[in-house]
Amino acid sequence: MRCFYILLKKELCGFFVSPVAYVVLALVMVVNGFSFRAALNILESAPSEGSIVRWTFDSQWFWLSYFFVFPLLTMRLFSEEKKLGTMETLLTAPVRAWQVVWSKYMAAVIFYCLLWVPSMLTFWLLHRLTGNAVDMPAGALRGSYLILLFMGMFNLAVGCFASSLTANQIVAAVASFTFCLMHYLLGVFMQVGRNVPARYIDFVQYVSSRDHFRVFINGLVDSRALVYYGSLTLLFLAFTHQVVEFRRWKL
Repeated sequence: MRCFYILLKKELCGFFVSPVAYVVLALVMVVNGFSFRAALNILESAPSEGSIVRWTFDSQWFWLSYFFVFPLLTMRLFSEEKKLGTMETLLTAPVRAWQVVWSKYMAAVIFYCLLWVPSMLTFWLLHRLTGNAVDMPAGALRGSYLILLFMGMFNLAVGCFASSLTANQIVAAVASFTFCLMHYLLGVFMQVGRNVPARYIDFVQYVSSRDHFRVFINGLVDSRALVYYGSLTLLFLAFTHQVVEFRRWKL
């Protein structure tokens, strides 16, 4: 485990010295600010059944930036190592492939979690400044961040896998963005499409990120969605491990 923590520390330091990470942080903060302001405008304009949590996260502003986060955070994890030629040095060191994969992945997950701290502080400040005058259901707030965590873990695992396949960061970013976006749009297309066969409805509801998010944003916790994203996360990390292990045996 000592090797794992050393690699994790190295990857975290790589995130905090990279300008791309701060660009992602600024992007998320700005878009979340617009989304939060838009939610307040909706509540100020007329009575609404939805809470500020729902209008903040289930908005076009929020989804506008969400899928750009994962390729930007993961595109350099393995691709940069391959491009600089340090991957061979790392794989010939006395470390295991799973330690390499998990250290890079966990560093991305930790930084991803830090991206949402400013939005949590925004809700906390609103609660303190208004004296709980704005409806802010605690269950909806916790559910929103819980599903954001599990969806993020899955999408970051996809990004790690894409980065492990190529030495070109742009190719890795495009592949990650395309897969994550198409996975989300699968539920959207099936919902807006007509004459959808009944046998596909249950399947679409099970894999639809949009449906999952709307369930959690209402304060409900659906264990099926957590199992779904957790299983896919482990699957793509297993794929990444196999790619790294294959490259190691080629050395």
